Amino acid sequence: MNLILVAIKLASRSLRSNIGRTVVSLLGIVIGVASVILVLSFGNGVKDFLVEQVSAFGTNIMEVEIKVPKVSKTSTANATGQLGGTQITTFKLKDAQKVAELKNVEAWYAMIMSQQVVSYESENKQAMIMGVTSGVTAVDKKTEIEKGMMFSAEEDDSLQQVAVLGSEVKDTFFGNADAVGKSVKIKGQTYRVIGVLKKRGASGFFNFDNTIYLPLQTVQKKLTGTDYIQAAIFTLKDMKSLELTMLQATDVMRDQHNITKPDDDDFAVNSIQEVLDILNKVFLYVNILLITLTSISLVVGGVGIMNVMYVTVTERTYEIGLKKSLGAPRASILWQFLFEAIFMTILGGLIGLVIGIGISKIGELIAANYGFSLHFFVTWFSALIGIGFSAGTGIIFGYFPARKASQLSPMEALRKE
Repeated sequence: MNLILVAIKLASRSLRSNIGRTVVSLLGIVIGVASVILVLSFGNGVKDFLVEQVSAFGTNIMEVEIKVPKVSKTSTANATGQLGGTQITTFKLKDAQKVAELKNVEAWYAMIMSQQVVSYESENKQAMIMGVTSGVTAVDKKTEIEKGMMFSAEEDDSLQQVAVLGSEVKDTFFGNADAVGKSVKIKGQTYRVIGVLKKRGASGFFNFDNTIYLPLQTVQKKLTGTDYIQAAIFTLKDMKSLELTMLQATDVMRDQHNITKPDDDDFAVNSIQEVLDILNKVFLYVNILLITLTSISLVVGGVGIMNVMYVTVTERTYEIGLKKSLGAPRASILWQFLFEAIFMTILGGLIGLVIGIGISKIGELIAANYGFSLHFFVTWFSALIGIGFSAGTGIIFGYFPARKASQLSPMEALRKE
């Protein structure tokens, strides 16, 4: 034990006497550890943000949406196909109504989205139009009425021209005045305002406050001239029966669309839990990949420390020979040089940790400035990985020059002077 304590004191004294060389040696380790901390911090922050946005709709949610046939529902071909203009027009309101008859379904609504120019007097505004059935407030608990009411199923069936405004739309047109009872124009048609929604904010890049809710069938018949929907959202009574309910919904949809081969499915049945599982897997693989890439800088920093230690051993050959001739054991020399490498890497790891935390906090402030509530937190796990990597680098790359120093012959070492 005394041997190790003496080695620690000598290593510490040597590092203090060569501050310039120590600082240069630390740079690679500092950059590597800071990169690992930032990768994990930013990755966890973005993942938690997305999970929060997805979970905001509820965790007992099942969704049926359109899909490009003959491709996987999670494939890029499905996403790019729809973004590229492939229209799936086979999903009808009656399909959603049939799925809603399943025993485990508690509430539901169907939807279609469109963008339209909305006007009031001389004021014009581009807004998102959400054509929905009346069950939207029962399913999406964050769709809350601040004043007035949501339209009824009867108003939807009779194609009533009524509207519920998002808070931003209401403020643009009416300011502090009461909007209920007034009328706005959409595509040249007059819609009577019967309700105003509470302020909700954005979810990802979708601004709920710049949205107007209209009866689904009114949108289909009078605004878009279509008879299909894009998605239907269902809340379930018992999440333990989620998989069974999803299978039943799939059977219902295939029966409605006369589909016999699963490959021909023009719809996808999803759950919030599936989305969360996919997010967790994606970010796990991304973090592993990025940590592997950023660890290269730690290896480069370790090689730099090893080279510096070899130079140090060469410069201090006489000192090593003198110590050994005075009776210093080989282990004492080995531990001294090994501790020098370990001290440098741990110190670099701590500095990298502090820098990583600092940049994470700056990242939070920048995100908040752009309206995103992101929290880039540094966990004990990420700190342990960063410091552990740096300490391991010091042991691995510091051992070889330390071993070379301990094996020098006293006579040969003294002749070097």
